[in-house]
This record gives sequence, structure tokens and C-alpha cells, in this order.
Amino acid sequence: MMKRYLNIGIAVMTCLLVGFLSSLAVMDSISDWYVTINKPFFTPPNAVFSPVWTLLYIMMGVSVGIVWNRGFHHIWVKTALYHFLFQLLLNALWSIVFFGLHSIVGGLLVILALFILLIFTFKWFKVVNKIAAYLLIPYILWVAFATILNIGIWNLN
Repeated sequence: MMKRYLNIGIAVMTCLLVGFLSSLAVMDSISDWYVTINKPFFTPPNAVFSPVWTLLYIMMGVSVGIVWNRGFHHIWVKTALYHFLFQLLLNALWSIVFFGLHSIVGGLLVILALFILLIFTFKWFKVVNKIAAYLLIPYILWVAFATILNIGIWNLN
């Protein structure tokens, strides 16, 4: 029982760490480059992003922790975890490409790949544990919104 909570805790901390590290690419660009580009009317205020992402990373961590608790020896669990790992890397890569490299088109390509991989991650999580999959729904919706936002920024710039 204790191992289950430990796995979830490790997973949450890992997701938060990835979020923190990718936010380092955002910090410098938020106050200079990002304010100079045109953004769609539905762009949320900058203050919204940090709390939303923090909550999403926590939910992602709980979700992947639940899947991990099913046992890494099972092929479906391994498949689900590999999908999660790769989408998490794409998640971090988007911040680096969009904000760090100031590449709107590159960010769009990364977030489209992230969204597609996230759908597959949801599918595999649902095979392993439905609750774990459902915990990813807010993340999927936010990435869908971020994709539309990225398209809007690309269109306006």
C-alpha cells in the first residue's frame, strides 16, 4: 500500500520537475518576446498559465502513478508508460521551441505531435486503468486549447 503512494508521489514530483525545467525557457521570453507578438483575443492572461499547468502536472503525475502501480512487467503498462514519457518530453520540448527558440511554427509542429501522442497515451491509459485515463482529460483539453492558441498566434504573426 505504501509503495503505491510512493510511486504516485515520485510520478507527481517528476511531472512537476519537468514542468519547472521547461518553464525556465518561458521565463525570459514572457517579458520580452511574447509581449511583442500578436495573440488571439481569447488568449488568457499570463497569470493563468502557471496555476493551470501546476494543477495539470499534478493530475498527470497521479495518473501515471496509478498506471505505474499496475506493475511494469505487463506489456500494456509498459506501452502506456512509454507513450506518457514521450508525450511528456514533447510537452517540455514545446516550451523550449516556442518560447526558448521563439519559433511559432516549430512550436506548432511540436504541439500537434504532442496532441496526437497524448490521444494515444489516453487510449493506453484507459486499457490499464480508466481513472488514470480520465485524469488526463483536463490535460488533453488544455493542450487542445493551447494548440488552437498556437495556430492563432501563427496566423496573426
